[in-house]
Amino acid sequence: MNTIDHIRTVMLRDLNSLRNEVEAFEDASEVWQVPKGINNSAGTLILHLCGNLRHFIGNALGTSEYARDREWEFSARDLSLPELLAEVDDTIRIVGETLARLPEAALIADYPVKLGERTLNTCVFLIHLCTHLGFHLGQIDYQRRIVTGRNVSISPQSIQSL
Repeated sequence: MNTIDHIRTVMLRDLNSLRNEVEAFEDASEVWQVPKGINNSAGTLILHLCGNLRHFIGNALGTSEYARDREWEFSARDLSLPELLAEVDDTIRIVGETLARLPEAALIADYPVKLGERTLNTCVFLIHLCTHLGFHLGQIDYQRRIVTGRNVSISPQSIQSL
């Protein structure tokens, strides 16, 4: 496996864990609850991750014509669990297809979108996106446990199984 294959494997593993998190909510009202001391619901974080990855991978590195609406990601409420699953499934498809077609040489090139005033290496930015996904995935897991009261582990595959 080359580096892009490893990045794709880790990202798809965590996106499938995100899907499992959505499925672990029994009722859509739970996914939109905001526990005391928390700024965003699990639903908001799910939409944020999907919009982020479809934009920064599917649109910037691939052929997706996805137009990100970051404001909507943080203001939308009351989507159903099937609607959230559809968002995650579309993200899994777009990320998987885009990274499968990305040539290894693209990793050493500059990422095609400036981030603020900075230009980053594509590999560095993809690693950032992996850690961003993992960070919010952990938040979603704990919020689900707090809101539902169910201590069900939806942890991703171990690194040894990759």
